Parts: sequence; C-alpha cells; structure tokens
Amino acid sequence: MTQTIAFIGLGNMGGGMAANLLKNGYAVRAFDLSDEALARAEGHGAVRAASAADAATGADAVVTMLPAGTHVEAVYTGEIFGAATPGALFLDCSTIDVATARRVSEAAVAAGFAMVDAPVSGGIAAANGGTLTFMVGGTDAAFDSARPILSAMGKAVIHAGGAGNGQAAKICNNMLLGATMVATCETFAMARKLGLDPQTFYDISSVSSGQSWSMTSYCPVPGVGPQTPADNGYQGGFAVGLMLKDLKLASAAAASVGASVPMGNAAEALYQMLANQGEAARDFSLMIEMLEGK
Repeated sequence: MTQTIAFIGLGNMGGGMAANLLKNGYAVRAFDLSDEALARAEGHGAVRAASAADAATGADAVVTMLPAGTHVEAVYTGEIFGAATPGALFLDCSTIDVATARRVSEAAVAAGFAMVDAPVSGGIAAANGGTLTFMVGGTDAAFDSARPILSAMGKAVIHAGGAGNGQAAKICNNMLLGATMVATCETFAMARKLGLDPQTFYDISSVSSGQSWSMTSYCPVPGVGPQTPADNGYQGGFAVGLMLKDLKLASAAAASVGASVPMGNAAEALYQMLANQGEAARDFSLMIEMLEGK
C-alpha cells in the first residue's frame, strides 16, 4: 500500500526533496505559502493541500522543511498535532535550535506521535538529486520508521542519538565548515600576495596536511579544483545568509552548554560582515573576496 507523506515547506530544498519522494513511489500532499512552489510540486505529481493541517490529515507521515524553530513549533503545535492521524510519524528536516527541536519532539511524543529531527547536509543540488545526508535525532524505533522515507531523499541517513541530536550534529558540522572555509580563503589570499600561483598552491596543499573539504571539493578560487560556485560568480551553492544562520545557532548552543568556540565565533563575525555588505544571497565561499578587499 502506498504511503502518503504530508510535505510542508517547498522552498529551494523542500521542493526537490518532495519530488524525490514522488519518484520513489510515495504519495505526497504538499503545502507551502507560495503558490509558485505549490504549482511546481503539483507538476511533479503532488496533491495540493490548503493548509499544513489539511496536508497532515490522513497522512502516514509528515515532513517539514521550514526556515526557523519558531515556524516549526508553530506549525506542529498549532496545526499538525490537531490534524494528524494518531501514531503518525513526524520528520522535521529544518535546521533549527536544539532546544526547540527537543521541546517539539517531547510534545509530539506526549500527544501520541513519533518524531525525529533530521536536518540535512548537501545543498540544493543534493536535494534535487536525492543525495542529501540526514543527521537524525530520535528514538531507535522512530529512526527505523523514518529511515526508508529519508533514504528516498538522500544517500546517507545517520542516527545521531536522541531527540535534538540531529540538530546538534548539523550545527557542529556547519560551524566546522564555516571556520574551515574562512581559513581556506585566507590562506589562498595570502598565498597570492606571497607570489604563489593559486593552482600551484592547490596542487601542493590538496595533497598535504592542510587539505580540507573546503579546498578540494569546494575551492573558493575560480578555475582551481573541481567546478564550484566560485566558477559561477559565487552564485548558487550555500548562501552566506544560511551559513550565518547556522553559525548563530551554533554560537547559541555553545553558550547554553558552556562550550568554548573561539574559531566558530570568529567565523560568525566574519560572515556577519559579509552579509552586512549585501552579500547574504551569494555563496559562502565569497569570503575570499572580502578578505582580499574586493
């Protein structure tokens, strides 16, 4: 019997994710505040719902991909809890703060539902291609129920532990990514000033101890390494504003548990400067241009 998934939040990431559920044989009832996003989902075969509650009514599972914790909590407690079938599975794929993720999960369980927090890594291309990585927080039973649905949208589905641990893994990973990208950008900028050709520096460092994903998979210098947003005027990819959002979540989480994160804090301050220059929509590897004074 075909499972019905309510999918709420059909933006740049959610639209591709919902399309992949449809490709893998799920029925999808979709809702978004954007008529354009809903029309795209219908084009892939989804059924348009009039509201989040309408989408959740009768669905076997609910997937949400929303901007922030306030939206997640409002949608679940204000609409989905009252409409979903008892025992339905909830999968929140948004990137939100750990405290809200745990609070909403506890409320869902208390109301008779199962829930996982399952933020993603991989960006828009991976969402469209079905190659996302999901970091999942929740009970073993909830994870086992969620795994087939998540596998229809991604290449890796990893259980990070209890409720909220998916969010914890996501923000720790992205804090590391943000700080590493800053270091990659500043070293390429310094290498150029010292008279090193960027390709030569790449050839050396990419096989030496300074190697990182930010260098070998996402090089911030146009024409060096594999194709990246740097080769497209820093368009597409992972927006500065989204990186800044994740770094702010990481900073707040660190403060809540007394963790010392000086590199994460420094990266947050630098991405805030880049966003303040009107560059929030461009790819986060644009950091190299700011460091070079362009």
